[in-house]
Amino acid sequence: MAAKKEIQTAYKSRLQDVYDKQVVPQLMKQFGYKSLMQVPKLKKIVISMGCKDALVDGKAMDKAVDELWQIAGQKPIVTLAKKAIAAFKLKEKSPIGCVVTLRKHMMYDFADRLVNIALPRVKDFRGLNPRKFDGSGNYAFGLKEQIVFAEINYDKIDKIRGMNIVFVTSAKTNEEAQALLALFNFPFSK
Repeated sequence: MAAKKEIQTAYKSRLQDVYDKQVVPQLMKQFGYKSLMQVPKLKKIVISMGCKDALVDGKAMDKAVDELWQIAGQKPIVTLAKKAIAAFKLKEKSPIGCVVTLRKHMMYDFADRLVNIALPRVKDFRGLNPRKFDGSGNYAFGLKEQIVFAEINYDKIDKIRGMNIVFVTSAKTNEEAQALLALFNFPFSK
C-alpha cells in the first residue's frame, strides 16, 4: 500500500493572493521586468503611536500599547526617550510611544483591513496624498484617530490617539511603489 501524502496548506492572505495572481503580471507588463525578482513587493509595515500622556499618567502607555496590539494583531514595543528635554519635562529613558513592525501574512492582513475597512471610515476622507513617497519607494502617512479600526471598541477608549503608518517596499522609484500600492487598491487622491 502506498502511503498517502498529507498536503499541508499554509495560510495565505487574500491580499497576498491578489499580489501573486494579479499585481505581479501587471507590474511586469507595465515596467518591462524580465524576472520575477525585479517586481517590487511589500517588505514590511511599521505602525507607531506617540503617547505624550505617559509622562503624567503611567497607565496611558499601557492603554496605547493595548490599542496598538488590537489594531496590528502583534505586540508592540515601547519606545523610550533617547535624551532628556527639560522644556517638555522629558527624562531620559522615559516611555514616550510604541511601535510594531508587521511582516509576511500579518502585513498583508493589516494592509487589507486598512484599505477596505479603516480608510473608508475616516471622516472627510479625500484619498491618500500621492506625494508622500520618500524617493526610495516607501510610503508614509498618518491617521488622526485610532477609532477608524473596527478592532477598537469605541466605548472603552480613554483618549483619541493618532498613529503613523509606513509601507516599506522593495521598489527603486516612487513611480514603481505607487503603481504597486495602487494595484492593492490604495485610494490615492487625484
